[in-house]
Amino acid sequence: MVSIISAFFKIRKPASALLLSSSLALAGCFHSGPELHSSEGKIMGTTYHVKWASDSSKSEQELAQGVLAQLQLVDRLMSTYKPESELSRFNQSEPGSWFDFSPETFEVFQIAQGVSDISGGAFDITVGKLVNLWGFGPDLRPIKIPDDATLSSELSKVGYQHLKYQADGDKVLKETAMYVDLSAVAKGYSVDLAAKYLESQGVTDYLVEVGGEVMLSGHKPDGQPWRIAIESPVVGERRAQDVLELDRGAVATSGDYRNYFEEDGVRYSHTIDPRTGRPIGHNLASVTVIDDTVARADALATSFMVMGPEQGMEVAVKNDIAVLFIVRRDGKFVEETSPAFLQRIKRLEE
Repeated sequence: MVSIISAFFKIRKPASALLLSSSLALAGCFHSGPELHSSEGKIMGTTYHVKWASDSSKSEQELAQGVLAQLQLVDRLMSTYKPESELSRFNQSEPGSWFDFSPETFEVFQIAQGVSDISGGAFDITVGKLVNLWGFGPDLRPIKIPDDATLSSELSKVGYQHLKYQADGDKVLKETAMYVDLSAVAKGYSVDLAAKYLESQGVTDYLVEVGGEVMLSGHKPDGQPWRIAIESPVVGERRAQDVLELDRGAVATSGDYRNYFEEDGVRYSHTIDPRTGRPIGHNLASVTVIDDTVARADALATSFMVMGPEQGMEVAVKNDIAVLFIVRRDGKFVEETSPAFLQRIKRLEE
């Protein structure tokens, strides 16, 4: 859905869930219940859309401002493109000292740690220098493909196990001169914060989307469930692969078909395997995860993109995670789902 070059999370997860905007808009025309409200804009170098059905005492503008404040908070704390952000200051700090984080950033570190454990290191927020080395971070595209010696040197600084935590005080210590990149989890976290804000204001029927990562709850004003479309992983096209209905849940999609570069006939994906230091090279085109929080779904989707279809599905089934894989096989896209995915969704014909 999103093709804007991000100033915050540089299209690390360009594949996305598409909002069915037309059906949502029409929903407001045929009911006598709560009104459909909406707000949208740009944040973190991408776009956001929020829709809610409510008779809240707060005005649409007040709720929209409250949502935006949550998104701006995450951007201010966790951007790697802002040198003054909390995360940038941590990256600039010397290893070996405890760094005081806000509760929000510390929580994102904890979510990332959990996904790193589940994935056996396929998801690793300390991969930032390698991401930059391949040209997918703030440093943009490399002048040339990194050589083995450079990759080996940077890879030696990577490893989520080199991060230590003190829950009392929200402190984090890095043991190496690593560069932490929260791109694959913080954007989803911002969706979670926005959803929590709406619920704190008495809004239970809503849909929040930032850069294609979605949290939805309840129903549209006409009583129908929210519907979202999963983008087909076709290069150069934008069309729906699947349309899903959910009563409540977080949906995040990751893919390798929109953010990459080619050199000497070789295609280099933006998804870097922290275990090898190199872009992934398997046939998994996109991953969609449904979970309870967007932050975790966001991180899990990236981890499965790193693992590939076979290892990824094994981990998903073992941990009862709802996933939809779209795999390239014999020139076609083949869908593979975990049992948990089928239990959580109702799939519709587009």
